[in-house]
Amino acid sequence: MKYICPLITVTDIKRSRDFYEGILSQKVKYDLGQNVTFQGDFAIHLQSHFSQLIDNKPIQSGGNNFELYFEYDNIDEIVGRLRNNRVAFVHDAREQPWRQKVVRIYDPDMNIIEIGESLEYLSYRLSNDGLSDDQISASVGIPVEFVKSSIDKYRKSKTD
Repeated sequence: MKYICPLITVTDIKRSRDFYEGILSQKVKYDLGQNVTFQGDFAIHLQSHFSQLIDNKPIQSGGNNFELYFEYDNIDEIVGRLRNNRVAFVHDAREQPWRQKVVRIYDPDMNIIEIGESLEYLSYRLSNDGLSDDQISASVGIPVEFVKSSIDKYRKSKTD
């Protein structure tokens, strides 16, 4: 057995596709009309069609029990884009206990979307804030080798 991707149901496929493509910059991998799969390997499926596939069992949206997770290193920038598009926030940008900056929003069907900076970028940001590799490793809970390679990666990208 092979796991493929999460699938969420949506009430309006066009509106949701516009949200994921236009606001979250996702690229469509397959468009099957009532089912759209994005390159990040998640899919949206028209709720009215999906309901038929599961013998018309009820579908409840907005249960706050599931989220899709994305990474974007400039959290302040994405928050601005979300606000400009009047996206509903679960909460504003904040640091998690392990120091990663994240924001959580709702998609048009009240599914939770989390957008967090990558752990690689977090290592780089904390290094720029003056923390040592060991302090970052202990604070975030990731190996020192990962911290060092992450910092090197971002420093090299800034000089290229």
